[in-house]
Amino acid sequence: MFYTKQSQEQKKRYQEYLQIIGSLSNLFSSSNTPYLYYRVAEKMFCTAFEAEDLSRGDVSYDAYKDSLGIGLKTFLRVNDKSMQKIAEFNRHRELYNELNSLDMVKKISELRNGRLDFTNNLYQIKNSIYHCVVRDKGRFFLFEEKTNHINIEAITNVKSNKSSIFFNDGLHEYSFSLSKSTLMKRFETSSFVDDFDVNILQDPLKALYGVFEQKNSFMSSSKIIDTIYLPLYGSLKKVYESSGLNQWNAKGRKRNINEVYIPVPKIFYKYKPDFFPKKDTIFTMKLPNGEILEAKICQDGGKALMSNPNKALGKWILRDLFKLREDELVTYELLLLYGIDSVRIDKIDNLNYEINFAAIDSYENFILNQ
Repeated sequence: MFYTKQSQEQKKRYQEYLQIIGSLSNLFSSSNTPYLYYRVAEKMFCTAFEAEDLSRGDVSYDAYKDSLGIGLKTFLRVNDKSMQKIAEFNRHRELYNELNSLDMVKKISELRNGRLDFTNNLYQIKNSIYHCVVRDKGRFFLFEEKTNHINIEAITNVKSNKSSIFFNDGLHEYSFSLSKSTLMKRFETSSFVDDFDVNILQDPLKALYGVFEQKNSFMSSSKIIDTIYLPLYGSLKKVYESSGLNQWNAKGRKRNINEVYIPVPKIFYKYKPDFFPKKDTIFTMKLPNGEILEAKICQDGGKALMSNPNKALGKWILRDLFKLREDELVTYELLLLYGIDSVRIDKIDNLNYEINFAAIDSYENFILNQ
């Protein structure tokens, strides 16, 4: 587990962060159970324990530290057997919509396991857990358990109604919502790693006003100055056999088996003409695992984002992440399996960028919103 191995100072700071936010609950609710928005909980966890925040990454974990992936959740304590959402598959409906109940949950389990594998490869994660803040009357309870792949071969007790399919794999109970396309897992929170009181303020606005009256600045500027998305495919959502991620398979000159590029569509420059440096100008691109590559915009019309040397990007994507054989093509179906078909690129300054993968349709949504 994670929490019990952290320093007393970090655990104390984390508790205090949670108590502060919980004390403001009357801003949102009149309940005597403290309120905790999940995005705030993620930020506090990463700050207190100096963990890497993955909440913008569209991946299976919310944070990681020291090769440990961490899924962060917060929910009400009812009977210590709470069903909670762990994944969503709305963009994959075409893969399972016509299947019977058993085959459907097997396909969903395959997709879930694929996402976990992809995230593990992306961040070089060796182990993973759930860290949960369970909320009760005037109190927070902390719960942790290991994250497991779904054992597809052991799936049994498949039962369904009009809205959901229920099943288990001998280790955990799951349900899949047909309308919302969400996979739920039962968390049996019978024992906790810690718990503490939360004093809910009767008038939180008055307390907050007093803080701001001191004229202290709590604003910090982000290091990211702009963000864009690029597709990992060509037109008609097709990964072509001899370009893009399969550039290594192109005819003509002899090519390195890891030669790839990320397409930069012409329409991108209509909206973001100055996002990248000029063609063939070297800049740095930081990977999610912390490695830094040199990169540049190449080809006629600046239609390709490549690493320098070119094989570095392909080795990372094809071998380290997708674990493909040297003669195996990338397909759009493979991207669907991992729940990604785009990359997100954050601009730090004119010569420094960061890259990560993004969920299905991220590029299309980016273009539509310009």
